[in-house]
Amino acid sequence: MTAAAALTLPSGAGADAGVGPLLGDAEFAAVAAVMMADARIHLPPTKRTLVQGRLARRLRMHGLDGFRPYLALVRADAAERQAMVTALTTNHTHFFRERHHFDHLRDELLPRLRAGGAGGRIWSAGCSSGEEVYSIAMTLLGTDRAGAAWTRTADLKLLATDIAPPVVDAVRAATYAAQAADAIPEAYRLWTRAAEDVGPGGARAEMAPEARALVTARVLNLFAPWPMRRRYDAIFCRNVMIYFDDEAKAELEARLVERLAPGGFLYIGHSERLVGPAAAATVSCGQTIYRLKGDAR
Repeated sequence: MTAAAALTLPSGAGADAGVGPLLGDAEFAAVAAVMMADARIHLPPTKRTLVQGRLARRLRMHGLDGFRPYLALVRADAAERQAMVTALTTNHTHFFRERHHFDHLRDELLPRLRAGGAGGRIWSAGCSSGEEVYSIAMTLLGTDRAGAAWTRTADLKLLATDIAPPVVDAVRAATYAAQAADAIPEAYRLWTRAAEDVGPGGARAEMAPEARALVTARVLNLFAPWPMRRRYDAIFCRNVMIYFDDEAKAELEARLVERLAPGGFLYIGHSERLVGPAAAATVSCGQTIYRLKGDAR
């Protein structure tokens, strides 16, 4: 997840690795500098094969025969620079990934939101193609339509953000391969339905209108200024920070914690930990679950 996006950079080579022009030391350093400047993603030398494979597709698209002219294009064209960043971020996720987070959301935060009557705000930061935010939506809707009625009257909003425009478009489309939807627990499948369009990948499933109505998707770089002013009852930022260096991790964690409402929860990835000011401002209340110190509203 990704995610930045649920931003992930797999260790394996891309499909086009080893094909086309070679990525030299200077060109790799230039690509790495752009990724650090624009997305704070650290590209170690071990990622060179992956980078070469991913960007070979961009070279072919533009009819270029080497990485030097491609980098000249990136420097001159902001749209291609964004396309390069997108090409080098992989968005891997699935429904109800790290299920214990959604169980905690159901058992601890959902009763508070329902009892308060005013709804709430939840942010999926690094939302990838939307499986995470729709897992949140289904958890809040519950396992029967009658019990979901509160979501229609409460001021309940879910924000999904990612650095990569294509995956933000996927969140808005809210349509997934039927096989991907198999990961949704049976009790929550009333919030999906068979999609009318069958793509080249076979059968599709789409999120029900009740789930889609809760979600707003936006392109957002986590290291750029954030336009949001409201604080959040919960923030999911999972399997994103492991691809940043220590300085960037600490900076992002501190900013996320600052955007929590009193008593709000931050959910992070299974191999991630809070450090510095973020750790001091929160208390651990479960496996990679942190609560902001202070009374809940």
